[in-house]
Formats: sequence, C-alpha cells, structure tokens
Amino acid sequence: MNLTSLLRIWTTRSFRPFEFNGRYDSRLDFQDLDQLGLYVHIPFCRSLCSFCPYCKVVYDYDLADEYLNALLDEIELVGSAMSGPKEATSLYFGGGTPALMLDSLPEIIGALKKHFTIRDGIGVELHPEDVTDENLNALKAAGVTMISIGVQSFDHGCLAALGRSGTDYERLFEAVGNAGFDTVDMDLIFAIPGQTAETLKNDIETAFSNGATQISTYPFIDFTFADNRYKPLPEKDKKRLLSEITDYCSEKGYQRTSVWTFAKPGTEKYSSITRDSFLGFGVSATTLLKKQFKINTFSIDGYIGRIRQGKLPTSLTLDFTLRQRAAYYLFWSAYSMNISQSGFRSYFGRTMDGMYGLELRLCLLLGLLKRSADGYELTDRGAYYYHYIEQAYTTAYIDRMWNISRKVPFPEKIILK
Repeated sequence: MNLTSLLRIWTTRSFRPFEFNGRYDSRLDFQDLDQLGLYVHIPFCRSLCSFCPYCKVVYDYDLADEYLNALLDEIELVGSAMSGPKEATSLYFGGGTPALMLDSLPEIIGALKKHFTIRDGIGVELHPEDVTDENLNALKAAGVTMISIGVQSFDHGCLAALGRSGTDYERLFEAVGNAGFDTVDMDLIFAIPGQTAETLKNDIETAFSNGATQISTYPFIDFTFADNRYKPLPEKDKKRLLSEITDYCSEKGYQRTSVWTFAKPGTEKYSSITRDSFLGFGVSATTLLKKQFKINTFSIDGYIGRIRQGKLPTSLTLDFTLRQRAAYYLFWSAYSMNISQSGFRSYFGRTMDGMYGLELRLCLLLGLLKRSADGYELTDRGAYYYHYIEQAYTTAYIDRMWNISRKVPFPEKIILK
C-alpha cells in the first residue's frame, strides 16, 4: 500500500477510494458558497513543451474561434441558471498560452462579469515571449491586475534540459517595469538536471530584481505521459534545493506565502489553486464545490460537441463524503502555510480539532505545525513533508487521471485508491 493510500484511509476514516463517475450530471450547487474563485482554461500553444502536463494543443485560428464560441456558451449556460449576480473572489486564466487569445479576453471577461462580480482581481498566465508592452497594455485595458510569467529558469542550460530556449529578458524586464501590475509572479522550476543551488539563487534574485513581486518555485515532476529528454534530480537533491531556496529567501527578507511561493513583504498574494471553492470553464477545467469535484473533458472536439447540445462539458464527477471533502480542504489550506480554525468551522460547521484532533496533535509533536492566532501554521519542516506528499499525490492521482482523460474524452469511471 502506497503513501497516498495510507493517508487517504487515515484522513477519511474509510477504505473507500476516490471514485470519479462519468455519468452525466448537470448540477452545479454553488450559489450558497461565499468564497468562490473562477478559472478559465485556454488550451492553445505555439509549440508544445514536453515538461508541461497541462491540456494543450498547437494553436489553430479556426479551432480557437470555435473554442471561443463554446466557452462563451458554457459561461452563459452556467450563469443563466443563477437567480442573480454572484460575487467571485478572483478570475484566473491558465493554459496553454492565454495570450494567443488576447483579443478575445475582454469578451470572455465581459461574459463572466455579466453573472459575477469579481472582487480581488484578474490574473493571467503568460509565456515569456508574450511579455511585451503592447500585450501588457492590452491586458491592463481588459482589467487584468495580476500576471504570472512561466520563466522556468533564466539559465540557458536549465532551459535546454526542459526543451526550452531563452528569450529577450531585457525586453521582458522593461515591459514588466512599464506596466505596473499589482502582482507579478515569475514561475521557476527546481530539480532540473544540471541545476545547482547557485544557479537557482541567481534565478530567484534575477526575478526579484526585475519586477517580480513573488516567485513560485515548483519541483520538476516527470509525468508518465511527458516526453522529457532528461529526468528530475533525485529526491535528496530536491530536498536540498528546496532547503536552499527557503534559507536564501529568508536571508533576503522575502516572505514564504506557500510551500513553493516567496514574496516581497507587503505585496498582494497570488495563487491559482488555494480557493475554498471554484468554478472552471473550458476544456480540462475543474470545478470544486462543497460536495462535488467536477472535471471538464480534455477533448476540445468533445467539449465543443457537448456545449452545442446545450449541456455542461463535465467528464467526471466525484461526490465527496464529508471527511473526503475535509481532507481535501486541509490539504490545500496547508499549501498556503496556514490552516484557519474559523475558516474550517465556517465551511463545514464543525471544528477542525473535533474532526482531526489526533492528527493535529501529532503534527505539533513532530514539529510539522505550530499554533497560530486562528489555527495552525506549517513549519519549514512541515513544508518539506507537504512538498514530498504533494509529489506523491501528483504521481498517484493527477498523473493517472490526466493520462486517462487525455485519451478518453468521457471515461466511464476512474477509481483512485
């Protein structure tokens, strides 16, 4: 029995696996949720990076136009079922390369604003090649307040190991400085073959010295369906590099805002995944509700076909038990380094200590958690073990789920044990 199975059984108090069912289900019970994020997936890229596991295809103008129409119809399908406008915490565009549909983003944002009031801003992922004065000005005009740039590394050797080439960083830095977004995230990858601690520290300082308000340092994970020429560094090297990142950022005065994210003091936090609940629009987008987790089909043709029938493009649905949902909530709360007692009680109507008192006391005893004013904080030791568990979760669950979904538009069932 593997680590994820043991943790699932322990935290859910059940041998019941996570069972995603392919039966069609048009329910989206979200109108009573107070903290609701919005996500839109744009699956088009100029070329396909082997290390990237996300749902994407090479850009085609006609297909993108069809996709836009289906996406607008999906938004209307969901929004028209509501009794009135609803507040959303934020809107995030991921991909793929959202800038390939830059001219369509105002229309998509407008369609969402017809049904949702976006409280905390709009974020967009960008490929380094898309960071130009013209593009950033267009994003600001559309209401975008946060950008995340997938730099991965500034080192040419590391980029080559990922199958990437460099870009005109001077142009990128100048454009970022001119634009003045509230939040500028630069994504970096660690545990790239040949990468050293000094290379990584240089990447971090280069980012912070040239407009980044935060960096996200993700481990290199070799998905089974990726076509990577090189493999990630061993786990002992990942552990060492994560420790180097943490110590270096602490010495420089950068604040750790999540397990893999560090920010300049006083800047707005930015994350696409730490939402209590969210609605996903577009191919492969996920929706997290209080009692359900839903995944849209990974097939663009399947997505467009379903929408044309006036149906939601849901591929798989997981009906949570209470403890499954609570375990999921705690897992992603822990990613942000803080687990709120009041937030847990507000969401579940139960106390966190009442449901997980034994686990929390054990984590305190092992030095993985420390108490805070409203619950618990992860220690650096706890952050490393979270990092280790998250990689195991990615390998056991996400890799398998995405691999099947890439091949089968509407699977009958996927069981994750």
